[in-house]
Amino acid sequence: MVMQPSKTAANRTPVIVITGDGALEETVHAAFDPAARVDLRLIAGSVGGNEDVDVTDASMVVIDVDAGDATEMIALHRLMARIGDWPPVVVVTNSFDREVARQLLLMRVADFLVKPVQPGELVRACARVAQASNGTGSSEAEFFTYLPAVGGAGVTTLAIQTALLLNNSGKKTQPATCLVDLDFQHGACAYYLDLEPRLDLGEVEPRPERLDRQLLEVMTTYHASGLAVIAAPSRPAEMRTFDPDLVTRLLDLVSSHFDYVVIDMPRTWFPWTDNVLLGSNHLFVVSEMTVPSLKHAKQLVYAIRERLGDGLRPQVIVNRFEQTLFGAGLRRSDVEQALGEHFAAEIPNDYRLVREAIDRGVPLDDVKAGNKITLQLKKLIAPSAPPDKSGESAGSPLRKKLGFSWARA
Repeated sequence: MVMQPSKTAANRTPVIVITGDGALEETVHAAFDPAARVDLRLIAGSVGGNEDVDVTDASMVVIDVDAGDATEMIALHRLMARIGDWPPVVVVTNSFDREVARQLLLMRVADFLVKPVQPGELVRACARVAQASNGTGSSEAEFFTYLPAVGGAGVTTLAIQTALLLNNSGKKTQPATCLVDLDFQHGACAYYLDLEPRLDLGEVEPRPERLDRQLLEVMTTYHASGLAVIAAPSRPAEMRTFDPDLVTRLLDLVSSHFDYVVIDMPRTWFPWTDNVLLGSNHLFVVSEMTVPSLKHAKQLVYAIRERLGDGLRPQVIVNRFEQTLFGAGLRRSDVEQALGEHFAAEIPNDYRLVREAIDRGVPLDDVKAGNKITLQLKKLIAPSAPPDKSGESAGSPLRKKLGFSWARA
């Protein structure tokens, strides 16, 4: 029988941290000290020297372990065997490989992180564990999906900036936003943010059922802003497709651990594309302000609705929008006439700003606060409040949310 979480005075949650690492100790203080409801108890030293520690009154235990030290792993195993089902344990290791993952899973640790650990990353892990242990885990996330009408339309830039804006609007004590790059051939989300793409498709492709929360965490990279990024190394010379179950399981897991998910889609239509589009709350087709691009965008919108039904309402974003007062070329009225009700917004062109943000791997606002691109994106996603846990999307009151489990059926 699982014991219920214990509480100290004034509804403070007792958390025990065992570590002999000064850097991790600083991370723990940065993560928990501002949280008035956390009663933090730091125990100095290795797990080997503290395997008899009394954790009876704790609601969670964080343990620092040297995964390369057999003695410490044995001590952790004994401690986990003594603890049993309560309290949940989050392990922080200095290294990670398949064997370490296997051992930790066998020990039934609630979650694990690999150093260096950021304060926000530690808070998110503990929040996930607390939600799962209390049976209060959040429902599926709200999905924002970006689909290119033509190559080079700027989908990746818009997806990244949307994810960063949503991440800043999320709750700081639990997972906020995850950016998922599904362009496995030419994906660049991680590179734009100067991150290492960690999604190992070769590891999970043969057996999609092996992809669980712990393995997903290992394959997730975190930006300095706290944004989670799931991306695989690009393979430009390989035209690969995958079992739809792999992509569906990936997004099922992501949807249960984040408030918002932003997806960067490839232009090519794969067997799993239908499921992704059906599971999206907000579907944006990205076009440039050229006649061919607008035609492609309109054709793509009609193809989506014909293929997936009228319940799915894709909206077109015209990126790199420019219009001179007396110059020739397309005007906004031409765009409105061409796209009709499907026209959602235009994003102004600022090549220098976008180029600098990409080269530095930072949000546009870090380069120029209050820039027109960010302001326009905020207007576009502003109607979306945090997901309604009753299952209805606040951003689309008439559109019932379709989860990925439903789409797979």
